[in-house]
Amino acid sequence: MATELEELLGFLSSPSPPVKKAAVEIVRDLTGSEDGLQSLGSYSDVAIPSLARLLGEKKEVSVPAAEALINLSQNSDLGAKMVERGMIKMAMDMLYKPDSGIIHLLVMLLVNLSQLDAGIDSLIQSGDEKMHGLYVMKLVRSFCTSSDDKKGDSFEHVGSVLVNITKKEAGRKLILDPKRGLLKQIIRQFDSTSTLRKKGVSGTIRNCCFEAESQLQNLLLTSEFLWPALLLPVAGNKVYSEQDTSKMPLELSSTLSIEREPVSDPENRIQALEAIYLLTLQEAGRRAFWSVNGPRILQVGYEDEENPKVMEAYEQVGSLLVQGSDTGEASVQTSN
Repeated sequence: MATELEELLGFLSSPSPPVKKAAVEIVRDLTGSEDGLQSLGSYSDVAIPSLARLLGEKKEVSVPAAEALINLSQNSDLGAKMVERGMIKMAMDMLYKPDSGIIHLLVMLLVNLSQLDAGIDSLIQSGDEKMHGLYVMKLVRSFCTSSDDKKGDSFEHVGSVLVNITKKEAGRKLILDPKRGLLKQIIRQFDSTSTLRKKGVSGTIRNCCFEAESQLQNLLLTSEFLWPALLLPVAGNKVYSEQDTSKMPLELSSTLSIEREPVSDPENRIQALEAIYLLTLQEAGRRAFWSVNGPRILQVGYEDEENPKVMEAYEQVGSLLVQGSDTGEASVQTSN
């Protein structure tokens, strides 16, 4: 005899819309508890494809189905099964269907699945030479052309997807490929009003900077946007003197010459400083940093900083620049 759970999952395929709606809502509610997740995990071969089929239906059914899949995908074993079953391709196809009403939820599902190595490989299409990078290019374009509106920011979680894929070398190389120009598009979102977008941009840049030894030139190709994205969050609150700003490019000097809102998220500041550290480990990176008066910006920013972990990140960069000060440049002072 079928168990109650098997019967419930069977109702997901019911021809009766009210029955189907009631069943998917119950399944969704079950995924909100650890016990429910464990029970459904035992029937994942039925639950996952049954829920996936409902993503293309009306919102009253597709929304709870997507929410259930998001909850299930938080379990790495179940997430891996979704990747095996082609869930990333399905989500990407659904994402760009006209009048899709679950864009935000599909992107959140991609966030969870891209935390898995297999999910990253599937999302960057690493095994397909002709299609390689197409999904990511679509996501970046949507991330950079969508914005806050009355319906909400449907693609803001793409920033988290980009952070996830750049944790792997293959993902970093894709984003850094100068022919695709993806990094420049992503960096330009650093001035977004969305904290989540900002965090996604800073985390993606930081991850890409792990390739600085071999890809410094590609990183510096975006310097017009890269240095503001990294330095403005850690520049402190002071209005800079004309003497300081005269040694900076316009994109930095114009902002630092006026009063501005501080970057409140300490994680954002830490990621920016870690990226600067990775860049300045390279001699050419240090030269580029000096050329925009970066050490002075860090000095002023450090004086305003109160968070101990962020101060530690400043000091890490400062110690590196002190070591390199035998070039004749003045060093950053990070102590009273």
